[in-house]
Amino acid sequence: MLKFTCCDEVRKFFSPDQAQVLRGITRGYERECLRVDASGHLAQTPHPLALGSKLTHPWITTDYAEALLEFITPPSQDPAFPLDFLRDIHRFTARQLREETLWAGSMPCIVGEDKDIAIADYGSANAALMKTVYREGLGLRYGRHMQTIAGAHYNWSLPDEFWVILKGCCSGTGSMQDFISERYFGLIRNFLRFGWLIPYLFGASPAICQSFLQGRSSDLQELVPGTLFRPYATSLRMSDLGYQNRAQDALNVSFNSLAEYTRALEAAIRTSDPFYEELGVRDGERWKQLNTNLLQIENEFYAAIRPKRIGKAGERPALALAKYGVEYVEMRLFDLNPFVDIGIVPEQSTFADILLLMCLFRQSPPISAREQGENDENKARIVNYGRQPGLNLLVHNREQPFRPIAHALFDDMQPFAQMLDAAYGGTNYATTLASLRTRIDHPETTPSAQVLAAAREHQSYFKFALAQSLQHHDSLQAQPLDAATRARFNDSVIASLAEQRRLEALPQGRFEDYLASYYA
Repeated sequence: MLKFTCCDEVRKFFSPDQAQVLRGITRGYERECLRVDASGHLAQTPHPLALGSKLTHPWITTDYAEALLEFITPPSQDPAFPLDFLRDIHRFTARQLREETLWAGSMPCIVGEDKDIAIADYGSANAALMKTVYREGLGLRYGRHMQTIAGAHYNWSLPDEFWVILKGCCSGTGSMQDFISERYFGLIRNFLRFGWLIPYLFGASPAICQSFLQGRSSDLQELVPGTLFRPYATSLRMSDLGYQNRAQDALNVSFNSLAEYTRALEAAIRTSDPFYEELGVRDGERWKQLNTNLLQIENEFYAAIRPKRIGKAGERPALALAKYGVEYVEMRLFDLNPFVDIGIVPEQSTFADILLLMCLFRQSPPISAREQGENDENKARIVNYGRQPGLNLLVHNREQPFRPIAHALFDDMQPFAQMLDAAYGGTNYATTLASLRTRIDHPETTPSAQVLAAAREHQSYFKFALAQSLQHHDSLQAQPLDAATRARFNDSVIASLAEQRRLEALPQGRFEDYLASYYA
């Protein structure tokens, strides 16, 4: 039975007038994808100038590697806008890549040795150099292969009017921003408890190319020659093999309050680590990492979901959070769907809206060390064995069957699907929830199962992903942009290159002084 934090909260937002406030939910996507050549090898070319400056372009940049593109949609209160805009970015980009294409899957294949993976170069300004040195440090600490894995992040926030109504309903005390931050952290804790639903429903990386391991041993099985897999895996991207960081296990970053969270991050960026000291910061004039601390910067901390705040120019994330409170949350569990040309399907954000609302309204006590271990174990079981018949999860230290737990969560989410349908009209949220619910009892309908079937059919995960990549490239090029959209993107490219030239023409000062000022 779902327990609400305040008895009248959900009822309040079911009324037609109050439900309309949910139309102010703001959403956005960040989608990563590798550039590859026509043979599926990691592109060795620089970031195309035709895409603008990766330092200053608002929508098209790179993540870690020079070949790892990142597309960012502007925040919007229109539920359809993020994917519509993301499709425009893809259509524009596909026309600029010449002989290259976008890799369809989250897990890369032929990327070569670590030394062959070029780190993104952002230019000569101090702000650009800091981004590059940070990435040098990531490669030094965790290896460059991990930094070629791609996923999608979903950014989500509720409108000011919603918080006013909720605070009044709950008779909340203290400042409005403290109330908002407290409730967002409650949402985050519940997402850490129940977010394993995302990789079960949408995970699409159950197999990898053998070459990705670079000769390292693993307990994976051979699907076909050159392809390794776990038979019931949903998201190896989110497993120990993928985009995880066991070196950070000892950080003990708490999500029990804003103060505890920011305090832990502040400590981590100021506490030196003996191993990173051995690696060193500089080799002559070449910077190897920003510092020898547990985290170079706060963004190095890996988490399934993070509280976010857009600070002032140059303001560190933890400092901005501590000063101004939580502005939105960033959910980071989505794999790329290789069957879709933009890597994301509409039901992902529809389901995320419902799940995040449920996590917000549900009671959310602090997470103890014991419970955190349980949450981590449940997530590991889902990403590695989520489709296994008879799978159990842990509930209060007891083994419980997966399917009844998942169905109970869908029962708990039902009122929030109805609430969102009351806000937007129609039945899209309830219909989507009902459709996705069938995947609990029919794991063969999940994307991860479909990827395995396709890899078998193509006799290789690599061949399947390359075929999808080329097909998507042709599909995107066959979708022309209208004149106004094309002009908007062309203007954005020109403006971003001009802005980088302007920044680089400014007096820079010593990089050491720039870093000292940043951390001050």
